[in-house]
Amino acid sequence: MAISISVVLLLLILALVFMRSGGLKFPHALVCVLLGFLLASSSVAPTIHNGLVGTAEIVSGLRP
Repeated sequence: MAISISVVLLLLILALVFMRSGGLKFPHALVCVLLGFLLASSSVAPTIHNGLVGTAEIVSGLRP
């Protein structure tokens, strides 16, 4: 999946540009969805998942 790594980086850069521009239109959302699917099938997926689970546990443990 060497090609998908470069595609993931390209889509990540595009998603960041779209978010900074302030307008998220349908093509922008499509790029973000494609980025999510490619990240889910990459070797970074377990790291991202563990980070999200850890963050959720910390937030759920906070008391106001």
